Amino acid sequence: MTPLSPDERTKNRHPKNRHLLRVAMPGLAGLLANLPASLPTHAADAVPHLQGGQIGLVWTLPFAGLLLSIALLPLIAPKIWHHHHGKVALFWGLAWAGPAAVTFGGAAIAYEILHTALLEYLPFIILIGSLYCVTGHIHIRGNVHGSPGLNTGFLAAGTALASVIGTTGAAMLLVRPLIRANDDRAHNTHVMVFFIFLVANIGGALTPVGDPPLFLGFLEGVDFFWPTKALLKPTLVLASSLLVIFFCLDLYLYNHEGRSKPDPTPDSRLTIEGGHQALLILIILAAVIASGSVQLDSVDLFGVTLEWQNILRDLVLVLMGGLSFLLSNDRIRQANQFDLEPIREVAKLFGGIFVTIIPVLAILKAGQDGALGAVIRLVTTPSGQPDPAMVFWVTGLLSSFLDNAPTYLVFFNAVGGDPLALMGPLAPTLMAISMGAVFMGANSYIGNAPNFMVKSMAESRGVRMPGFFGYLVWSFGLLMPLFAIQTWLFF
Repeated sequence: MTPLSPDERTKNRHPKNRHLLRVAMPGLAGLLANLPASLPTHAADAVPHLQGGQIGLVWTLPFAGLLLSIALLPLIAPKIWHHHHGKVALFWGLAWAGPAAVTFGGAAIAYEILHTALLEYLPFIILIGSLYCVTGHIHIRGNVHGSPGLNTGFLAAGTALASVIGTTGAAMLLVRPLIRANDDRAHNTHVMVFFIFLVANIGGALTPVGDPPLFLGFLEGVDFFWPTKALLKPTLVLASSLLVIFFCLDLYLYNHEGRSKPDPTPDSRLTIEGGHQALLILIILAAVIASGSVQLDSVDLFGVTLEWQNILRDLVLVLMGGLSFLLSNDRIRQANQFDLEPIREVAKLFGGIFVTIIPVLAILKAGQDGALGAVIRLVTTPSGQPDPAMVFWVTGLLSSFLDNAPTYLVFFNAVGGDPLALMGPLAPTLMAISMGAVFMGANSYIGNAPNFMVKSMAESRGVRMPGFFGYLVWSFGLLMPLFAIQTWLFF
């Protein structure tokens, strides 16, 4: 279970596609190859790093404080939270960064924050932000009545779509018409909860563009269609089980609620406006796939190594997000009640999460030598091999509260980091990591970014969403028994 060095992992990273862009577009590739030629390389080697083996658990308290703030402040001080959640996230970020800079050195902490911002946070926000903007300019006009059959079909379609355009894209495209379809229902909270389970999480398990953890695995060398083959059966079992449970629950509530209020959006024929925005989604997907399929040169910025294919990807995504506004109009935005507040809220809260999670991940990366060594030992058999069942549960439970993308990467490297071995003799372990990160990202609002976005959008349109702990009652009560069945069936 010794992690590979970065150089060793690079050897296994898409060897057939490494020079694809150079062959197909030699002029552009040549230009890009020469851009960083005069800049320093491997500067990161000289930058002080935060050593996880030297960090105590006390440094995880700001992260815990931020999680508790997200959980409790909307309940005990909703007005303060609504207007100042960004300041709360900033406070906890500074509560870690300030003392850490004094203790471990300003250079080390500045590097860790910059590394996290440039390589993880900004690409994360750019991806979900671009999909949010583009899908927000596609309007499904008209309305249908939210009957149990219609709702179940809607959730099934969204689940299938999530692996094609990503959980963020599918959630943002379908959440508005689903809210409209159920805006006359006395009970509609459960519709949004199951929407988060299925469309914002589980449906993204079949491709790297479906969910950020699988995208990170793709960048590390996992074949693009490996999740499709390895996770198809677990996804079908889990999704179909939840759809059956949802239909039974929705049918019961539907038959016992009557028509308690008039329909604010009467039924009418469904039409799609802004369908040309689908081209922008295809360009976004192509840019994401290309960034993991080619290898260009890199440039170092203050010790952080940035690869040109990733820089180009992010530039394309920002461009597509901007073009979505130019190719649309105010009428569609007003019809969708489109605004940037949900993405602003996600950006602020996850900014705090990405900063305060730095010591947590550093401790986990230290393996058995870190303060959380017991967690690593928990997923290892006495013979030193990973235990897929325990990997599934530990990766999943940590993904529920630590954000599933970096957690996936930590355990990917903790079990060796060799994509060829993990797709071969250790395939059950990679399957466990992938299932845990993607499926259990649905366990809390902060497990996956679309969760919080759906909550924010639903609340802004009058749906009474459960609080942080209320949502945990839903997720743990419904999902945990199904995850136990998954363990029995596949590990």
